[in-house]
Amino acid sequence: MSKYIGIDYGQKKIGLSVTDNDKIFAFPLETVKRIDFFDFITKFFKENDVEKFIVGKPTRMSGESSEIESEIIEFIKKLEKKFPKIPIVRYDERFTSKIATKAILLAGAKKKIRLNKEIVDKISATIILRDFLEYIKKNS
Repeated sequence: MSKYIGIDYGQKKIGLSVTDNDKIFAFPLETVKRIDFFDFITKFFKENDVEKFIVGKPTRMSGESSEIESEIIEFIKKLEKKFPKIPIVRYDERFTSKIATKAILLAGAKKKIRLNKEIVDKISATIILRDFLEYIKKNS
């Protein structure tokens, strides 16, 4: 059985999430430096069957793409080249960092944990993936 990988692309780090084999639940996976992403994901592929990448699409409230979108497009081109058989889906990631920070706060995490950007990044990736799974469920 295969999994989906959620990706929250950032200027310094990439938050990652993964589904269970049935693609019902999304879980935080890891936050990696951009430079380490392809090494990490290649190792992950050796132990896991990945069906699809879900890459966050940062969009402003006006509907325009954010400044980082051009970097994400370049990242996706590299991802397609490295894994040509794995489809890549873009999914709206508006407010995921704020939602992730709020979720960490509501979970009762101490301030040091709430301010840890690596935790926020992988929770954001989890929210992107969870929202995508809910979208699929509603529209199938």
